[in-house]
Amino acid sequence: MMTTPTSNGRLCEGRVAIVTGAGRGIGREHALSLASQGAKVVVNDIGGNIDGSGGDTSPADQVVAEIEGMGGEAVANADNVASWEGAQRLINTAVEAFGDLHVVVNNAGILRDRVLINMTEEEWDAVIAVHLKGTFGPSRWAAAYWRERSKAAKPTDGRIINTTSVSGIYGNPGQTNYGAAKAGIAAFTNIAALELVRYGVTVNAVAPVALTRMTEGLGPAPETDEEREMRSPRWIAPIVTWLASMESAGVTGQVFEASGQTLAIAEGWHRGPRVAPEEDPTKLGPIVADLVSRARRAAGMDGEDGSWPQPRRS
Repeated sequence: MMTTPTSNGRLCEGRVAIVTGAGRGIGREHALSLASQGAKVVVNDIGGNIDGSGGDTSPADQVVAEIEGMGGEAVANADNVASWEGAQRLINTAVEAFGDLHVVVNNAGILRDRVLINMTEEEWDAVIAVHLKGTFGPSRWAAAYWRERSKAAKPTDGRIINTTSVSGIYGNPGQTNYGAAKAGIAAFTNIAALELVRYGVTVNAVAPVALTRMTEGLGPAPETDEEREMRSPRWIAPIVTWLASMESAGVTGQVFEASGQTLAIAEGWHRGPRVAPEEDPTKLGPIVADLVSRARRAAGMDGEDGSWPQPRRS
């Protein structure tokens, strides 16, 4: 996916970027777009199935070959981002291969969908590990690298771009594990942005809506070529590529929704209706009812005010 060059040349010329989960789907589009705009790319992917099982390095190798075929520079990496040591090796790969690091795009993910009452411990742990720890590990080691550069008075201009989801920030039945991880990533993004600004590092997140092998079983399938095009993963890469560039230095702590239909900012939690505290719990019924009646309703998966089911009364 080619993006529009700036007046000074390609948008990410000379920048070194890591993209996790870059062998297929959205991550592949990120890697190709960054390379088309001049970035040197570490293509990380263990090549597993959508549930995290198995492994195959060929998808990452193929993306590297595509980038080299465009005249770009890239290396493959098969480290597991959910591993502490693997995350460190991933960061080291970028520095050893290209001499520096500017961008980390945390995109790797798996699915183990199940309603809460049937979800197993292993299904919970696996999804939390890949998504949440898999965002923490590379970010932590990259942040340490950038802090050392900052302390040595060397330029950093670092970027962390995380992948959250509308399933996490708005909620989707059957995905308590995935949604909790993605909501955690949104919170992680906000806090990391506050912490890393002192080192010249921005932290943002993108909530993509796209048709990939992970999402093709969720919701109705596109019925027309136009619908399929609007759900192409290529629509996610432009905002990620821009966030990876030096142009985005003034933007941090934001969550962007991206799809073939919209580019938007998801607004975070704000304090809503309020009253003075009440010591007597027996008096809280009408007070809570009033607060709820005045509060903005939670958004649905489309990001608009949603209709949530009312709890059953005994």
